[in-house]
Amino acid sequence: MLAHLELTLPLMALGYLSGTWLGALTVCRLARVGDPRLAGSGNPGFSNVLRLHGRRLALATLLVDATKGMPVLGLAMLLGLPPWSQGLVGLGVLLGHSYPVWYRFRGGKGVASAFGVMLLLTPWVALCCALLWCLLAWRMRTAAIASLASAAVAPLAAVWLAPGYGWVVIVFTLLVLVRHVLNIRRLRRGEEPGL
Repeated sequence: MLAHLELTLPLMALGYLSGTWLGALTVCRLARVGDPRLAGSGNPGFSNVLRLHGRRLALATLLVDATKGMPVLGLAMLLGLPPWSQGLVGLGVLLGHSYPVWYRFRGGKGVASAFGVMLLLTPWVALCCALLWCLLAWRMRTAAIASLASAAVAPLAAVWLAPGYGWVVIVFTLLVLVRHVLNIRRLRRGEEPGL
């Protein structure tokens, strides 16, 4: 376990650094459109970019945020690290996205990054959650409801489809739920912006 920990901690730090790359900022700068942190919900993520700048830039944001942690996670898997160790590396990616040091620890909600991490670690869980997210976003027209429901279902899906990663998915879910506290308050007041 000590040998695994010696490999895990530097990989977790690398995961954090890769997570701090906020896709929304890069995509919006390259497209020469407004900073998504200054309009809409103020969140540098897929759904706010979708509301502000349309599908093309939102999909590019999703692609960056979902894939940015894959190289370091792939390395952890290639080194044969156990699920708990891979989970810590993935958590590093999510923490980097949610609390990036370069942006005063104000990052995204972590949904797209969690999807990318789980796509490598628990692909069937990730695909089930993505399908649920798409269905709810289409029917409810609210990204927060789709994200919260998908996050809540993820641990249940993990118990069935990837039991070795159950605790990992629970930790990811808790982080996503914490990052959506303001959305939950807006939903209660009926003030959450639609897609």
